[in-house]
Amino acid sequence: MDPVVVLLSIFGIFLPALMLPGPDFVAVVRSSIKGGTRAGLMTTLGVSLGLLTYAGLSLVGLSAILVQYEWLAWSIRILGAGYLIYLGVRLLFAKPARIDISQGRRGSTSNPFIFGFLVTLTNPKAIVIFSSVFATAVTAQTPSWLLMVIITLVFASALVWYSIVSLFMSSRPVMERFAKTSHWIERAAGICFVGIGGKLLADARNPLSP
Repeated sequence: MDPVVVLLSIFGIFLPALMLPGPDFVAVVRSSIKGGTRAGLMTTLGVSLGLLTYAGLSLVGLSAILVQYEWLAWSIRILGAGYLIYLGVRLLFAKPARIDISQGRRGSTSNPFIFGFLVTLTNPKAIVIFSSVFATAVTAQTPSWLLMVIITLVFASALVWYSIVSLFMSSRPVMERFAKTSHWIERAAGICFVGIGGKLLADARNPLSP
């Protein structure tokens, strides 16, 4: 298959999926609002590396393994959904905390990099996207240089998009506007995580479905 066709096939699906709100988006927005630019960018880096990990694993045979061993795909989905629900419940029951605009960049979520990395790594939808897209667009004849290009573009596109999201959400005007409503944003983020995790659990019988 022509390299241009391969890239268009993969990123024609990956980019819209990347930009749609999901666990990664919620994680970056929450860290940016609560901790400012640095926390948001660290979460962005964690999310991007998580996607890079999935892209790399998929290209070396993760999709084939998950198709062959359905119990493994099912286990990954259950564990990932459970972690998302756990995060969501914590956000729902978190106590209100006032955001100090002047000190906002010091009030970061602890370990925002690990937070972003784990949110992505435990999101089974990432497996679905990469395994399904790569399984149809990448073959044994795909050259190694093209595989490296794909992995690099996955990381770069995620890093650029979520950096833009982070910088916007951590800017002073946005911080001032959201300062009084941050607790409700926490609640909304919690609902998103619980809802997505619940949907994944409901679909657990068919782990490789989109």
